[in-house]
Amino acid sequence: MTTLRYVYAVCRPFEAPLQAQLTGVSGDPPRLLPHGDLVAVVSHVPEADFSEQALRGHLEDLDWLTGTARAHQQVVDALTAVTTPLPLRLATVFRDDSGVRVMLEEREAAFGRTLDRLDGCVEWGVKVHVEAEPEPAAAPAAPGPKPASGRDYLRQRRQQSRAKDDLWTQAEKFATGLHRSLSDTAEDARLHAPQDPRLSGAAGRNVLNAAYLVRRDASEEFVESVDRRAKDDTPGIRVELTGPWAAYSFAGEENAGEENAGEENAGEDKNAGEAP
Repeated sequence: MTTLRYVYAVCRPFEAPLQAQLTGVSGDPPRLLPHGDLVAVVSHVPEADFSEQALRGHLEDLDWLTGTARAHQQVVDALTAVTTPLPLRLATVFRDDSGVRVMLEEREAAFGRTLDRLDGCVEWGVKVHVEAEPEPAAAPAAPGPKPASGRDYLRQRRQQSRAKDDLWTQAEKFATGLHRSLSDTAEDARLHAPQDPRLSGAAGRNVLNAAYLVRRDASEEFVESVDRRAKDDTPGIRVELTGPWAAYSFAGEENAGEENAGEENAGEDKNAGEAP
């Protein structure tokens, strides 16, 4: 069976061992491929699944994409526990080890700048949601005369609408203040587009979706700061903290991977060095 080289991330050489029995995409254990001052973390994957034509077909297979993304993330998470990785895009593949080394050599300066900037840092995600308010249940029919007009009903609806608008305004004000405060303590910050609850599955309206680059030795203080602010929020406003992650949101600067990875790249995604 012909195999290709799947690349998860690029990092500096490190001595700490990865988790025992760690497996990557297609069940193959990741290994380190050093080249100069850089290390690519790779594993073998079947060409039948990761050739350009095969990848086109897999893009329509949600189960395959989910499994591949989960295995990819598992390796990156393991790397994050022992070093500072620069994650590459999902399904970044090369024909052989030589192709990976060519990519490392061509992008050595850009990778080095980005790794220096990310060194000793992890990413934390913070989201603020306005909890969805259920629609009021229709009142059961009661004996007696019906209202002469709908004035009372319309007044109640206006009051409910104003209350909801006030809550959203408070949430946006809270989110703005939280983001400003966290940005002041982080090395860097990124604002992402609010998540659609129909896609994320999260309840309520997302008013803040941000990522923060935080030094490992400052992470405990950062988490405590988020917790303190979350306790002060208004009922109906929910703060969600995730991490620590590899610095996906900050890995694409310095044009670290916007150039073509070269003719040796056998997959559809030929740009290395950007977050998925």
